[in-house]
Amino acid sequence: MATLSVLRFETADGAEKGLETVKELQKENLIQLHDAAIVTWPVGTRRPKTHQLVNTSGAGALSGAFWGMLFGMIFFVPFLGMAVGAAIGAMFSGFRDFGISESFVKDVRAKVTEGSSALFLLTSNAVEDRVIDAFKKLPKFELLSTSLSKEEEQKLRDAFGD
Repeated sequence: MATLSVLRFETADGAEKGLETVKELQKENLIQLHDAAIVTWPVGTRRPKTHQLVNTSGAGALSGAFWGMLFGMIFFVPFLGMAVGAAIGAMFSGFRDFGISESFVKDVRAKVTEGSSALFLLTSNAVEDRVIDAFKKLPKFELLSTSLSKEEEQKLRDAFGD
């Protein structure tokens, strides 16, 4: 089963440090990283900058369409107005099929704000105690996650994967 996790850092460079840690854990076979994306919201800007990190041609990676839609729903809907918001809301019903709840989206939207950064990860097979120990060394962060069942993961890959 894969887990979509969001690690919210209080600093703009926290997500980069988190990614470095995940990559090291993967080299040690302590976690399997399927895909990732970073959101950085510099102080003084209206909205965050986003970018996908894993080569989408790799096995298990999601397409840029998935990340674009997810980030659009989380960060850009509030800026687009009611009409566009209603259309996006209709699209949101599809995300529920993948185990991504509206409360998850609202929680991330409320917590990833100007001056912070976030690391979005799609992972599996984590050796939890070792991963937790490694993450204790990072700058202060908050973990938000939603676990995906095998069926939800396959729906997600079918809809957005290569």
